[in-house]
Amino acid sequence: MPGADYQLTKLLGLSPSVKRFMMYQQGCFGGGAVLRLAKDLTENNKGARVLVVCAEITVVTFHGPSDTDLDVLVGQVLFGDGAAAVIIGSDPILEVEKPLFELVSATQTLISDTRYAVYGKTSEVGLTFHLHKDVTKLISNNVEKSLTEIFDPLGSFDWNSYLLGSSCRWTCNFGPS
Repeated sequence: MPGADYQLTKLLGLSPSVKRFMMYQQGCFGGGAVLRLAKDLTENNKGARVLVVCAEITVVTFHGPSDTDLDVLVGQVLFGDGAAAVIIGSDPILEVEKPLFELVSATQTLISDTRYAVYGKTSEVGLTFHLHKDVTKLISNNVEKSLTEIFDPLGSFDWNSYLLGSSCRWTCNFGPS
């Protein structure tokens, strides 16, 4: 059964034998996982370029508001349709390529005791997302630890300088140069 990768390969005129990897139904997990995989592939295969395409289609969760399930409405707001694409590579050929960002690290962290913090349920109205009342507390109680795990290996203990851009290592080059 042809998937989205088949259609994309045809639309872009790529070779039918181009290496492809598909991840379906991964939600928020998929974007981070695919960036980490693309980074590893390009760093370990000289000259490789990886086209990453992410599409999130959650229209199946859309339905009228409910007076009894306010978390369902919040889930609809948080989890909407969207798409993005990026080409990941290493050792850019500066005469040909114009890198916009440097992907320094791609990681994901599991937060303990969050198995039922966000979940989907199929019912007579379709697929609904439910959020536990402590989701914001779970995030706020773990964000510092997660940032420390991300930035400590980079030798930086002041993640605010990265997030606020005062000494940001990422560069953006927009338009022709």
